[in-house]
Amino acid sequence: MDIDKKAWEILCSEGDIKKRLKELGQQLSVDYKDKKLYVISLLKGSFIFAADLVREISVPVKINFITTSSYGHDLESSGSVEIVSDITEDLTSYDVLVVDDITDSALTMKHVMEHLNKKNPASIKSCVLLDKPERRKVELVPDYVGFTIPDKFVVGYGLNYGDYYRNIPYVFIVTEEDR
Repeated sequence: MDIDKKAWEILCSEGDIKKRLKELGQQLSVDYKDKKLYVISLLKGSFIFAADLVREISVPVKINFITTSSYGHDLESSGSVEIVSDITEDLTSYDVLVVDDITDSALTMKHVMEHLNKKNPASIKSCVLLDKPERRKVELVPDYVGFTIPDKFVVGYGLNYGDYYRNIPYVFIVTEEDR
């Protein structure tokens, strides 16, 4: 599919995303007041969301990154999650918030949370920009959600298509219609 030749339907506008990030940041600031917040962003997809989100959090926050792979260049997860680069730090006494761009099958988030839980955090929760509950393959409900969306292929604001389009400042659906 050549998405440059297809019509794009905006699902979450740049303004909607900024507004929701401010709300999430305020909620996280309340929920993590007097705690040792450690945000772990799942690369590559969540780097834009995580960067914008932590700027909206008013409590001290430590940030790190894990790279996972389950999609390759496909439109759907392979079902097999691999941690390509891990954090080596002991998480004892930290309240960990795993940040990702999207939860659909929930295989990646579940795998990462189980993996990080072995590093003894005080608590572990998840935060996603987009939640696509219709696609669940495992039981997992993200603790913090930017937007719940329908089962459509989405691109932009960190979500890629063929390693491109992450820099688009909104989330869009690729339609079947030609431009």
